[in-house]
Parts: sequence; structure tokens; C-alpha cells
Amino acid sequence: MSIPTLIFRTIRWSAWDGCEAGLEHLDVRPADGGLDISGVVIAQEEDAQFGLSYRLKLDALWHTKEVQLRTTSGHVLHLESDGRGHWQENGRDRPDLQGCIDVDIQATPITNTLPIRRLDLDTGESMEIRLCYITLPDLTVFASNQRYTAIEAGSLYRFESLEDDFTADLPVDEDGFVLDYPGLFKRLG
Repeated sequence: MSIPTLIFRTIRWSAWDGCEAGLEHLDVRPADGGLDISGVVIAQEEDAQFGLSYRLKLDALWHTKEVQLRTTSGHVLHLESDGRGHWQENGRDRPDLQGCIDVDIQATPITNTLPIRRLDLDTGESMEIRLCYITLPDLTVFASNQRYTAIEAGSLYRFESLEDDFTADLPVDEDGFVLDYPGLFKRLG
């Protein structure tokens, strides 16, 4: 999958159980030689309902450079990276996140697209990665290990959490954006 830097997209997902359980709207736009992804999520995690707005800044190679998150209840998180695995949270170094290139925001499938695009795996190829996992609604960040496998490069990828043995096969569109995340999210329109 080549890495076009001029992607203009608007995408919506609902929770697997329908919009009443959760809804997301996001926009993808070129910016500063990379991409700017902005989204809004209305969802719940267990018994906690929340609203979240987020913004991701990526370089041309799909490395995460900046993450800004804000919940409607007032939690705020600002992460910055040099794109090579060095992170700061709200201006302070986070050495425990050393080696993380991507982020995984618990409430959205957009962050699965980041490693799928960045890794550019061939069919049958697999790679383990270390990334910043962000929980909601508290916006806690910790390093997590995952594996991505290209079942059919450009259209189907297997995601595996190496922390808890969770696995999902993720169909993607022509730009690598997740179509459906079985049991969690489904694309609208």
C-alpha cells in the first residue's frame, strides 16, 4: 500500500450495537506535509458515559507527532513525539513510553489505521509493535504491545493485543481506514 499524503476523508462509525451505544465522526486532511485527523466520539466504557474530542498530527510516513484529547468532563491529555519513540505528556518526558511510535485510543478504530498504513505489510507478513495505549474516560496512557498481520494486504488485517490475547480481523478500505471492527465498531455510509 503506497503512502499518499493527500488524503481528504470524512468517516463515521457507530458502536457495534448501534448509535445509541456510541458514535464517532472524524475528518482527515493534509497538513504540514503529513495528515491532521480530528474526531468526536460519544460513547460509554462499562458504566461511564463520555464525550471525547481528539486531534492527531501525523508526518508523511504515518508517524504520530502529536495527540490532543479532551473529554466533556474536563480531562485533557497532550502527547508529543519526535516520531522516533520519544514522548512527552503535557510537556514532561515519558521514558516509560520509549520506543512507541503509534497511539491506540481505546474508543476509536482510527488508531488501528496508523500502524496498518505505517507498517505497509505484505500478505502473510506480521510485525509486533509497542505503542501508547490511551484508556477512556480517564485518559490514562501506558505502553502496550500489539501485533498486526496482513491477511490480505490492502484489504484485511489481523490485530492482536499481546497483553490480553484479544484478536480481531479488520477489513479496511482502499486508504487503509477500518471498515468494521467486529463486536466494537461498524462504518456508517
